[in-house]
Amino acid sequence: MRGGETVLVTGGSGYIGGWCVASLLQRGYVVRTTVRDLSKEAAVRAALGKVTDPGNRLSFYAANLTADAGWDAAAEGCDYVLHVASPLGVSDPKDPNDLIVPAREGARRAVGAAIKAGVKRVVLTSSVAATSKGTLACDWTSDETVWTDPKDPKVSVYAQSKTLAERAAWDLIHGSATDTTLATVNPALVLGPVTSHDFSESVQVVERLLSGRAPGIPRLGFNVVDVRDVADLHIRAMTDPHAAGERFIAAANYAWMWDIAELLRANLGAAAAKVPTRKVPDFVIRLAGLFDKDLGSVTPSLGHKHDYASEKAQRMLGWKPRPLQETILDCASSLIGIGAV
Repeated sequence: MRGGETVLVTGGSGYIGGWCVASLLQRGYVVRTTVRDLSKEAAVRAALGKVTDPGNRLSFYAANLTADAGWDAAAEGCDYVLHVASPLGVSDPKDPNDLIVPAREGARRAVGAAIKAGVKRVVLTSSVAATSKGTLACDWTSDETVWTDPKDPKVSVYAQSKTLAERAAWDLIHGSATDTTLATVNPALVLGPVTSHDFSESVQVVERLLSGRAPGIPRLGFNVVDVRDVADLHIRAMTDPHAAGERFIAAANYAWMWDIAELLRANLGAAAAKVPTRKVPDFVIRLAGLFDKDLGSVTPSLGHKHDYASEKAQRMLGWKPRPLQETILDCASSLIGIGAV
C-alpha cells in the first residue's frame, strides 16, 4: 500500500485507463482521472465497482486531448501521472491528423502539466506499434531499442500516431529543466476481462469469434497481453527507480487466431458454438482486401509472425505476465457476462 500518494490517470473511461485506476485503488493510492465529459463519471464508477471499492479516493476532472483546459488543475498536487488517454483506430482515417494530432498534442499537454506540477514520474502508454521493424512480409521479433519510422508510407496512421506521441513526450522531458522523469509502456494486443460495453477495439478479436461475426479464421497472429498485467506494469514503471528514462514492452504470449479459437471451443462449451471452425485461405483474404481497406491493410502480415520481446520488463521490474489461456477465457467470460455476445 502507498497510502497518501496521489496519481493522475488520464482516460479513466478507457480499457487500459480503467484497469490502471482499479489497480491503483486496490494498492491504496488516491486516484484522479480525466474524462472528456464529466457525465461519464457515473458509468466509470459503476464499471470500477465490479472490481474494487473506490471509497472516497477517486475524483474526476474534465480534460480533452485537443484542448488546454483542465490539464493543469488535474495534475496539480499529484505525485505521479499515468498518461493513458489516446485515440484508438483500427482502420486508417481519411485524414491522418484525426489520429495523429490528438495523440501527439494530448501527450504534450499531459506531460507538460505533469512537469509544471512537479510530479515525480510520468508513465506514458505507448504501443508496440511504435517499436515495429517495418516490413510485414517476413517474420521478426522486436524490442524496445526499435523505433517505428513514421515516414514509412506503409506504416499505419495508428502506428504513426503512437510513435509521434511517444517521441513528443520524450522530447518534452529531455528539453525541460525538470526533475520529472518519464517511462513508457508499450503494450501488444490487449485482451482480458471487460467491465462494461465500452471496451477497447482490441477486444473485438475475441468478440468477433464468439459472436460468429468472423466467417472463418485467417492466418493472422498477435502477441497478446492481459489488461491487468498492463496496468501492473504501469505501476511498476511508475515506482521503480530503475524505470526512469526507459521504454518497456508489455507483451506475453504469441497466438494465432486459430489458437484463440481453439481455446474458446475447448473451454466454453455451448457458449463457443458460433466460433468458426474453418480456416480462410490467404488468397481469399487478399482478394477481399482489394475491396475492403481494413482487410487490405493486414494482407501483408498473413502467415508471418511479428513478435515483441518483454524480457526487459521482466528482468528490470520483476513483471510476470499471466498465461494466454487465463487472459482469453477471462475476456470471453466477461463478454458473455455483460451480454456483449
